[in-house]
Amino acid sequence: MTFDFPSLENILICPETRTALVQDGQRLVSVDPETVRRERTPDCPEIRHRMRAIAGERRRFGYRRIGLMLEREGITMNHKKLRRLYSEEGLAVKRRRGRKRATGTRAPLDVPHRPNDRWSVDFLADVFEPGRRFRIFAVIDDCTRENLGLVADTSLSGQRVARELDGLIRLYGEPATIVSDNGTELTSRAILVWQNKTGIAWHYIAPGKPTQNAFIESFNGRLRDKLLNEEVFTSLADARRKLAIWRHDYNTVRPHPALKGDTPAHARRALERLEGSTHGARANPSTMRYAETGLSL
Repeated sequence: MTFDFPSLENILICPETRTALVQDGQRLVSVDPETVRRERTPDCPEIRHRMRAIAGERRRFGYRRIGLMLEREGITMNHKKLRRLYSEEGLAVKRRRGRKRATGTRAPLDVPHRPNDRWSVDFLADVFEPGRRFRIFAVIDDCTRENLGLVADTSLSGQRVARELDGLIRLYGEPATIVSDNGTELTSRAILVWQNKTGIAWHYIAPGKPTQNAFIESFNGRLRDKLLNEEVFTSLADARRKLAIWRHDYNTVRPHPALKGDTPAHARRALERLEGSTHGARANPSTMRYAETGLSL
């Protein structure tokens, strides 16, 4: 014969009695009441959902950069709470091992139809004659193919990149979108803060897919083939001088096949005459002398 006993949930008893019964049951089976806890309901479910969504889209972002992305959406919190939620959700960035493999997809970009619709940025590297390395930060306009800047230095941090972009915006106006790879300088905290401040959209290509940034990759190939592989640089000043001369020739003299033999500078002026002056630009690029503005070449 069997007997069915009602569960505690179906018995109308006061909370104090229920607690005493549970503790008696724990002692009966030799369980320390101090070690038994009801699982706590996770707090801030909406914030956790957004953190998981951002981490899924930007897999190499830590909790600080995810916090900056949340600030764009008006979600602010103490950094300790942010780190706790990040840890509890298991979003820690895993260390890469072996060959880098591209994962995930990105939405295709629209074709640019006017100046400043889209800029592309990237880095190149070369050496001085003694063997010391230096880097070049390149910026081009995807519509006109114009090279907006070639910044050469032995070190180019995220803060330096942000300052150079501010200088280019003063000259040419504000771009609608900037495209880049996932380099450390371009995903640094300084660049994320700059994006928040300016409101300019920044599109990161998929890791290991340089063809998604084809305009700047094509430009890099021309720069390396026509200049970097042909010249010997004796110093940083010599490299900057030769880069400035080559940039002037590329923008104003050399015919570009994608522009039907036109030059990038002339293509920009033609499009600006059709649609008016570039919004936000404070100077005419054809007459501005870069040495007077303090912009690096």
